[in-house]
Order: sequence, then C-alpha cells, then structure tokens
Amino acid sequence: IPLLRRSLAMSKRPLLLFASPWTAPAWMRSNGDVRGKGTLKGKAGDKYHKTWANYFIKFLDAYAKHNVTFWAVTAQNEPLAGLFTPPQAPTIAFTAAQQRDFIAQDLGPALARSPHRTRLLMLDDQRIHLPHWAKVVLGNATAARYVAGLAVHWYLDAIVPPSCSLEATHKLFPDHFLLYTEACTGFF
Repeated sequence: IPLLRRSLAMSKRPLLLFASPWTAPAWMRSNGDVRGKGTLKGKAGDKYHKTWANYFIKFLDAYAKHNVTFWAVTAQNEPLAGLFTPPQAPTIAFTAAQQRDFIAQDLGPALARSPHRTRLLMLDDQRIHLPHWAKVVLGNATAARYVAGLAVHWYLDAIVPPSCSLEATHKLFPDHFLLYTEACTGFF
C-alpha cells in the first residue's frame, strides 16, 4: 500500500490498477490446500462461491480505506493452469463454464452491489483459449453484462495467430475490450 500510494502521488495521470487472484483459502478448495490442483468446493451460487466473491469485495474495501482504488479485477488468474500446475503453485482451476457461472451468480452481483466501480475482466489466461472462452462466458447474457473486458496473457502468442484469437474474439464481442495483462521475457 505505501508503494502504491507513492506511485499514485508521483504520477501526473491517474493510475489504473487491477488485481487478479491466485487462490482462495484452503478451506474453500477441493484439495484442502492453497497449492496444487484444486477447484472451489461446490458449485456457483453456493456458500463457497458467494464467500469467495465476498473476498473480492473485502479486498477492495481494505484498499479503499487507504485511498487506493482498483480500476478492475479479474475473476481468476490463469484458471486453466489449475488443471496442470506444479504441486507447489497456488491456483484455482476453472473451466469457461465454471467461470461463467461464478461471474453470473456470485462475483458479478457482488461487485454490482458493492460501492466500488471496479470493472470485471474474464479469462486472464493464454489467448490460445480464445474465442472459445469468450463464447462460453459472453454468450451468456447475465455473465456478459457484468464483464467489461477480457484479460489475456501472451506467453503462447507464437502458437496462435492474432487473427484466430484476438481478431476473431473482437468480431464476436466488439463491446468488450481485450487487454494484455501478463507477459515476461524468457518463457519460450
């Protein structure tokens, strides 16, 4: 928080911050651990999913007390990594359908009820999953109304041409922006 506040104070323009979760607490996860392969227990609309959605609001509330606001949050960082992650990595696995339902029934409504004007981004994973992921989530009118845009990682860009993923997704859903949210050098 002190670093964010210093950065915000030094910037001549507003900084747009976004947050992306790696994992829920162990007691909410199917494997009982914050690490390794696991999903949220239960299914969308249940106490685990509602509680996890409320964690997002509590996170935003806590930062707001320090005058730090977030422009956006993502529903989950690398939701498909949870299916094949190394045992020590913290992540939650979501399929596109599970993310759609979590957004439509839990996270979207929780954000809409909150005092925060934070946008919601979906996917936050490799663009190789587009346009399929977008069709599943944004093809649902309830989920789509909560989603502002798609967060995309660029590690596997050499495998999938932009026309097959980004361009195809934009043509299907022109009202939802595409934003690269994670990348690094040295990976492939």
